[in-house]
Amino acid sequence: MKPELNSKRVRVLYSFPHKIGASRICYIAWQQVKGLVDAGAEVTVFPGAVHRPLPPSIRVQPTLARGKMRIPYKMIGAMRAFALHDHIVARRLENLEGQFDIVHTWPLGALETLKTAKRLGITSVLERPNAHTGFAFEVVQKECDRIGVNLPPSHEHAFKSDVLSKEESEYRLADRLLCPSEFTLRTFIDRGFSATQLARHIYGYDESIYYPNAAAAPSLNRGLTVLFVGVCAVRKGLHFALDAWLRSPAHRDGTFLIAGEFLPAYREKLAAQLAHPSVHVLGHRNDIPELMRKSDILVLPSIEEGFGLVCAEAMGSGCVPLVSEACTDICKHMHNALVHPIADVAALTQHITWLYENREVLAKLKAEASRSAAQCTWNVAGRRLLDVYREVLADTYRKTSPSLGTAHGENMVSATV
Repeated sequence: MKPELNSKRVRVLYSFPHKIGASRICYIAWQQVKGLVDAGAEVTVFPGAVHRPLPPSIRVQPTLARGKMRIPYKMIGAMRAFALHDHIVARRLENLEGQFDIVHTWPLGALETLKTAKRLGITSVLERPNAHTGFAFEVVQKECDRIGVNLPPSHEHAFKSDVLSKEESEYRLADRLLCPSEFTLRTFIDRGFSATQLARHIYGYDESIYYPNAAAAPSLNRGLTVLFVGVCAVRKGLHFALDAWLRSPAHRDGTFLIAGEFLPAYREKLAAQLAHPSVHVLGHRNDIPELMRKSDILVLPSIEEGFGLVCAEAMGSGCVPLVSEACTDICKHMHNALVHPIADVAALTQHITWLYENREVLAKLKAEASRSAAQCTWNVAGRRLLDVYREVLADTYRKTSPSLGTAHGENMVSATV
């Protein structure tokens, strides 16, 4: 199928095998769809189920739910549920030939859909919310071995040959892999993927929820408040952050807050550090925006990331990210954040100490973080993703119709955000 290159409205089939609108990637997918529609795309969504309703202008047809009845993922197993979703979407796509310009898929629920799109001549993209899965499995296992933490077999970063095999098959079928950060993109380049198969986009944050406290300013008379937000697992590098915190003089009169659920073996490993009076384990929280507004620093020393969504949310809240090089590239060292090499506890210690001793630098970074956040809202992310679609469609058209040159294809491409 050839897209209507002069059409201003890109028609998207968005396939998502999970409960759209729930937490983590389910939240990303919900915001992504809304951002696309706000940017002017025509989007039909086939989610596994709907956790949070999308705007009524969006056509939504769940694959694993009808009304209040849902196929239980846990009962049939996640991989079977994803495969069933994929099968249903592929069948629907057969019957809707000619109605879509591009198919947007997500990992583990895309194989049949991508094959069908390729056979029908429809351009396809595959979301990569994290680094190459093989890379992620390897670096997480290596760090677990180093610190002596056993991952349960069911953990999302425990090695699973069936998951890796299926995802690698999906990688090969998609016309483009959508990488939300340079770190993610590099993990694919390092595994032999051509740059021409990779496309950069971004995720965002909701500026109506994450905004700074205008009355707050760094004080010379109080200790720092440092915040960690996320799943407390080895991948996120909380152990590096705690080591750095307790080595820095900032811990003497400051507070280190941890908002997130722990992997039990990891919590046991960190028990001594977590027992320090300056460290407060909050568990799962629903008041993350307020915690960010009350904090000076967000720390995220991950060894592997897709985008580091909490970095954008922290910046929007006026909180300075202290992050590893695995985190989102919206964090610019000495501009709106401080960035350290992965696993470099000495560098992170130095960064915490420097801001503790130099509150005027902290104030400047806070102000710039708030200003920079405007570049990564969900509306900006939606426009960028729509631009990526147009770029991929134009490239596909040039390859299939070289005699027409780029004059028509250029009509599909809008300015990069």
